[in-house]
Amino acid sequence: MQALRFLTAGSVDDGKSTLIGRLLFDSQAILADQLDVLARRAVGKPLDLSLLTDGLEAEREQGITIDVAYRYFATKTRKFIIADAPGHEQYTRNMVTAAAGSDAAVVLVDVTKLDLSQPEVALLPQTRRHSLLAQLLRVPSIVFAVNKIDALAEPGPGFAKVKAALEAFAQAAGLNVAATVPVSALRGDNVTQPLDAPWWDGPSLLQVLEGLPTTQERTDAPLSLPVQFVQKDAYQTEGAGFQPRVLWGRIAHGGVKVGDEIEVLPSRQRAIVAALRRAGDEVGDAKAGESAGLILDRQLDVSRGDWIVTPETADSRTHFPATLAWLDTEPAKPGRKYWVRHGNRWVQARISSIDSVLDIHTLQPQDAHELPVNAIGRVQMEVQHALPVEPFADNRVGGALIVVDPASHRTSGALLVDAIPAPAEDDAW
Repeated sequence: MQALRFLTAGSVDDGKSTLIGRLLFDSQAILADQLDVLARRAVGKPLDLSLLTDGLEAEREQGITIDVAYRYFATKTRKFIIADAPGHEQYTRNMVTAAAGSDAAVVLVDVTKLDLSQPEVALLPQTRRHSLLAQLLRVPSIVFAVNKIDALAEPGPGFAKVKAALEAFAQAAGLNVAATVPVSALRGDNVTQPLDAPWWDGPSLLQVLEGLPTTQERTDAPLSLPVQFVQKDAYQTEGAGFQPRVLWGRIAHGGVKVGDEIEVLPSRQRAIVAALRRAGDEVGDAKAGESAGLILDRQLDVSRGDWIVTPETADSRTHFPATLAWLDTEPAKPGRKYWVRHGNRWVQARISSIDSVLDIHTLQPQDAHELPVNAIGRVQMEVQHALPVEPFADNRVGGALIVVDPASHRTSGALLVDAIPAPAEDDAW
């Protein structure tokens, strides 16, 4: 079974770092010297497992997670790669970074922060925001972990109310929720071993994670490969004749084999695949998710940032609709120029209009003239040079762009291409 990449998300002090520390501790993935450090810091108190992921001094001083921490552990049945994402609203950009490429998101819900006396439990804004971001970034599976369940006098009814609120939110937002489980990261209840309680007969969090699927790139689609590197003189032959170049990149979707005809974008030139390389060896074919090097039957002007596709399958556009998760403190405004990166290519771009902003409380779109930090909106984008964009739902590589401020060079937003209308005449830049 393939390794599962998952992130933990939620609000501040929900217990994300402690939960990961518990997973590492119970799976015996902690080195002896790390345990010694924890023991010295504890000084007679219970081990603070959050210190296993909060590696920055500022994190340990403030008791919050600032940067994304990656940890690894394995059970008898599976390997795991964990990303501990910050919960503070100020560091939402780091959560977006962690979600990119993740197979699952474990969203922690601190039950002690919720008012269980009300008929309907109101979820925290960060719970809703992180769940929506995970959905927008096409994280396949979302798991809600209701933490600190041991702090409730009546955990059964309390968990039932929180679960009902989460299910109502998930249904309204169209989230793909794999499971909702109660846990106590501090005590270890229902983290790696099932909870022994009359009100719970479900799996532990680890059992849920062991059964989740990994993201599978589409192999039944036309070839789509962003060129990352052109290797010159890699297989130099004697003489001054034809010297093949190897066009390296990770296949976004589809596949390619020797003898296939390909098209290079944006030049629209075509050639035949004469040979394929993978990890230095010559192979007959390659498929989505693999890094491959293509040698063509003739010399074409190909450079980093170009795309190699199946002929007549990709439309290049200068205008397209997209969902924008804005991460910069300076609001996103129509008309202002930015840099965007699509695959391995940088082009100038601007937001031609902002259609709406998502209200994370009502999940309804609202009119907006700008997007403040951490807002999620629907926009119309215009790029200086035509790009072979695809809907993000169909292609995680071809449908995703990052937005960078040209003055500060900050990563300002994550851009996810929406369903694209039928081709039309593009206006000039």
